[in-house]
Amino acid sequence: MSGPAVSVALVRAAVRRSLADVPPGETVLVACSGGADSLALAAATAFGSRAAGWRVGLVTVDHGLQPGSAQRAAGLADWARNAGYDPVHVATVSVAGLAGGPEAAARSARYEALDKAAAEHGAVAVLLGHTEDDQAETVLLGLARGSGARSLAGMPTRRGIYRRPLLGLSRELVRAAAKDAGREPWEDPHNTDPAYSRARLRTVLADLSDTLGPGLTSNLARTARLLRADADALDAIAAGELQSLTEPIDVKALAKLPEAVRTRVIRGWLVDAGVPTGALTSVHIGAVDALVTRWRGQGPVALPRDRTVTRRHGSLHLDRPGS
Repeated sequence: MSGPAVSVALVRAAVRRSLADVPPGETVLVACSGGADSLALAAATAFGSRAAGWRVGLVTVDHGLQPGSAQRAAGLADWARNAGYDPVHVATVSVAGLAGGPEAAARSARYEALDKAAAEHGAVAVLLGHTEDDQAETVLLGLARGSGARSLAGMPTRRGIYRRPLLGLSRELVRAAAKDAGREPWEDPHNTDPAYSRARLRTVLADLSDTLGPGLTSNLARTARLLRADADALDAIAAGELQSLTEPIDVKALAKLPEAVRTRVIRGWLVDAGVPTGALTSVHIGAVDALVTRWRGQGPVALPRDRTVTRRHGSLHLDRPGS
């Protein structure tokens, strides 16, 4: 009797590695859009649960951005229940009024819904179907935006309850494995709509691969892994330095630090003080850093949420509204 296709076996192995620390009886949720990548992930997780004893559920998020999205979500949920996934959770979200463009707003709403679903069902892990190609696109997007090492490090394989078992596998391989899911994948039209940056980026990546060679996607993903190791080390050093500082922050103490550490300390200080992470940009960090390294008597640096940083008497002061 022949075994599974190579693509199916590789996806199953990736899921087993990702969930190796999850004991029997615990609940694992698969975030599933109905696309090929997440269907392959759901099928592999369900298969792995037979031996591992996990309780495997499925959660799908309806963003309400396309006609018929509610019906698609309901149809996917019906299929999941019939296939034995438990629990099956449909989350309906609204992106209206959320910060950022449509992609960023949808992402924020989606993760909020996934957080709530995990809490409601007591899940110890939520699996996401991002592939090596998605990682490469993330690196390119960071390059285009002039981002730093943390952004170029791409998506982590694991953060909190979220795990990405398929980051080391190509989209082509994962989609070949999707045939084992027992359901026809849904192709999101946004994936090819040039109005969305990710769709345009996929065209650019394909063109670059034609020009530079087929190994480009893997090379970009490897770059993300290397940069993540560097960024993690610098973040750990910066966290230690931040713990040794007291507010107001002594400028001389900051000035002694290497730039890569100093700017991380500044960012950590501001975030700990309540400045929203998503609104804090490299421009803000650079302006505060200039109070340390390029002091010319400049005035306060304006930050999100009406905060300001001022240099007074050799120290940095974070001024809050009403202070």
